[in-house]
Amino acid sequence: MRWWASIWVGSAWLCMTSLGCDRGATAETPVDQVDSAEAHRGAAERQKPSALARGGAGQEGLLIGEYRLADNPVIDGDTIRVEGIDDSLRLLSLDTEERFHGKADRASASKDFERYLRGKRAGAARPQKTGTPLGEEAATFAEAFFEGAEVVRLERDDPKEIRGHFGRLLAYAFVKKNGRWTSYSVECVRAGMSPYFTKYGYSRRFHNQLTHAEAEAREAKRGIWNPSAKGYGDYDERKAWWDARADFIRVFEHEASRRDDFILLSQWDALERLEENVGKSVTVLSTVDRIDRFKGLVRVSLAAQNKQRFPIIFFDRRVFRVSGIEGFKGEPVTVRGTVERYAKGRYRTLQIVAQDPDQVGLPSLP
Repeated sequence: MRWWASIWVGSAWLCMTSLGCDRGATAETPVDQVDSAEAHRGAAERQKPSALARGGAGQEGLLIGEYRLADNPVIDGDTIRVEGIDDSLRLLSLDTEERFHGKADRASASKDFERYLRGKRAGAARPQKTGTPLGEEAATFAEAFFEGAEVVRLERDDPKEIRGHFGRLLAYAFVKKNGRWTSYSVECVRAGMSPYFTKYGYSRRFHNQLTHAEAEAREAKRGIWNPSAKGYGDYDERKAWWDARADFIRVFEHEASRRDDFILLSQWDALERLEENVGKSVTVLSTVDRIDRFKGLVRVSLAAQNKQRFPIIFFDRRVFRVSGIEGFKGEPVTVRGTVERYAKGRYRTLQIVAQDPDQVGLPSLP
């Protein structure tokens, strides 16, 4: 079945078709292809990989496929390219430090690294991302990990979480080493090249492995956990912030697993589900993407799949202020309300009107 939903993004229409069409048949993965990492998926669906998958990137399922690495595949420690997928891949549960993007930053960091970091943060309330020597080291680690690999196996954390808000495919990458599929995310964390990244939620499939890998790296003072390493050095602050967000998301996910009226806007079928619930009350979760003030209203746009936005409308500015949502740009929030259709001229959208501050739920962040 094919569905169409329209949502306003800037000045353009986006029409989406269900990614659930034409799904491939499933089969048990051969025993010789299953390792201890894969066992963590429990009773989750396994799909038998093709020799080299080409069409799986847009389909629902845990397995995306097996792909050859592109030429010069490593962009940085948490981003790679493969043949057959146009965009780069955002590797899940990782947030390595950045590579230097210019000679000026490299020179400034080399001259006085602590001053360089202070300048990059420049009084920001939250930790920032910037190029560091450890970012370069993470990219080198990735190059060594993937070197010589004939194929890379890509898998999802959740069948409905296909692409991030910026349109990049979300994936775990596995390479066969010593006859077994080895998780890059777990080994990258174990090597101290990245913390276990939880800003957008805990890993559904590999939480225990990633937690143990991070503890091992911290105990051994590897990479980012080495006090003398030239890296961010503020991971306790980052982790407290990320984990608070993840705790908020996990509570919502628990409710969503047993209630049809809880909708994660990051999932590929979110707009289809909103269409099905027009005139009904739902609770949605996503990050606050932007806030626009107009003469008669405030529009809070929540991030949705593939660069899309879902509007929350405040006609009463007092309700907007009291809700507290203004201070949570870029953070996850929940909004409860009735799904409405709105049309004016050629403009069409689904939306929720917030008439009470209590319709908005905010995380407790440090």
